[in-house]
Amino acid sequence: MNSVKAFAPATVANVSCGFDIFGFAIQEPGDTVELFKRDEPGIVITDITGDEGRLPRQAEKNSVTVVMLALLKHLGISDLGCEVVLRKNMPLGSGMVSSAASAVAGVVAMNELLGNPLSRKELLPFAMEGERIASGSAHADNVGPSLLGGFVVIRSYNPLDIFTIPVPDDLYCTLVHPDIEINTKDARFILRNEVSLKNTIAQMGNVAGLVAGLMKADYDLISRSMVDVIIEPVRSILIPEFKEVKQAAISNGALGCSISGAGPSMFALSRGMENAQNAGKAMQERFASAGIESAVHVSGINQGGAVVLQ
Repeated sequence: MNSVKAFAPATVANVSCGFDIFGFAIQEPGDTVELFKRDEPGIVITDITGDEGRLPRQAEKNSVTVVMLALLKHLGISDLGCEVVLRKNMPLGSGMVSSAASAVAGVVAMNELLGNPLSRKELLPFAMEGERIASGSAHADNVGPSLLGGFVVIRSYNPLDIFTIPVPDDLYCTLVHPDIEINTKDARFILRNEVSLKNTIAQMGNVAGLVAGLMKADYDLISRSMVDVIIEPVRSILIPEFKEVKQAAISNGALGCSISGAGPSMFALSRGMENAQNAGKAMQERFASAGIESAVHVSGINQGGAVVLQ
């Protein structure tokens, strides 16, 4: 095999009450990575589109290639030569975890090029290194679902313990990206280091309720549990019209609505495609009333994650 092409989907990380422990993949958008073998050893980025020239072209500084270098080092391969082409299909700093999709597509493509020496789960620590380069912290709630698909729960980071849970077939996500940008590092900086016992107990109850609601297909329980008393109150101030947009989603059929990743994108979960579309239209109209353009994506939960296209 002299070339390979892989696609990794966008994700919704944090998922309301599940900060740093919940994430799920959607069908699209996502990033595409193409690899081409070359005679001279080394990983070289030859082209990036969709980033407006903002991403580094050095292999050791870009999340799409850092994961490849880490994988090759782990496997003891030093003589491989490869050209990398990255197609970004979502905005940077969007809350759709664009860097995670790049990292996942990169590591899946390289693993395929090498004949798949590692399983998907074994690739996860390498994909997380791409997130470390992009945001300063190696999180699995974004790269995990993009790599594995489905609704992902991270039980522990040390040691890493990750698993997926079933979700109702009729559960749909509405993802709305307003035309503003929030830096992930800045969004983490404003978080409080200490949380009250009262809020911790409330958050734990909602986490348990959301897991149970998803597994039992109990939509009322899902709705009651989509309450974040710790992160959302702090980060929502960075998103204009947040409360109004959230209320618009819920008033038009959504089970709940919160921040996707670090924002500014917002997501809603709904029962059925029609409710998800109605919620998206209402959210977009609310942003528009404040003079903010936005893009809407409606999708079921992506159960497959990243795919090799050729």
